[in-house]
Amino acid sequence: MKISDVMTVLGGKLVAGGDDLDQTVGGFVANDLMSDVLLSDEDDLVLLTSLASEQAVRTANIVGAVAVVVHNAKPIPQTMCQVADTLGIPLISSPLKKYDACVKLYLAREAEKGAAS
Repeated sequence: MKISDVMTVLGGKLVAGGDDLDQTVGGFVANDLMSDVLLSDEDDLVLLTSLASEQAVRTANIVGAVAVVVHNAKPIPQTMCQVADTLGIPLISSPLKKYDACVKLYLAREAEKGAAS
């Protein structure tokens, strides 16, 4: 699955950050507590959060995440967009609730695995 696929599944739109949406996604972490996100040890994560703050993008950078998705169509502050642009991390806005997004991404990953075998 690529970042562009994540955007499609979540009905999201790119609001800032890098435009390399062909990066492969290794996994997902859904959390609003950035201290918990720092414990993630998977590579090429997508951070799913309801926290519309530049801290989410900075944390994503520390853990090596390939993108950040902000849920519930929350307004994204300009400072968050600036940090995403500076760090080159795609920042995506999704209208879905975080739980619904997790379910959709799980189903999409399972379908992708089934098609590969």
